[in-house]
Amino acid sequence: MKAKYDVTKHALVPKHAKASEKEKKDLLESYNITLHQLPRILKSDPAIDHLDAEEGDVIRITRASPTAGETVFYRRVING
Repeated sequence: MKAKYDVTKHALVPKHAKASEKEKKDLLESYNITLHQLPRILKSDPAIDHLDAEEGDVIRITRASPTAGETVFYRRVING
């Protein structure tokens, strides 16, 4: 189901982007983890609806913080 409005334009929704295969590989190697150890995000999440993400993709979430600057988080896409 598509959102009725573009939630990515909302001030409280951080920037979501699909990580490249190289970025995904580097991330997993640097933390010595598997894809299934990453936190999850649903494929149906309105914040990634515009990315055409598939199960197994990795989403990079960039949040602005007044105290910590810019912080980056990663999530793996799951069906749900």
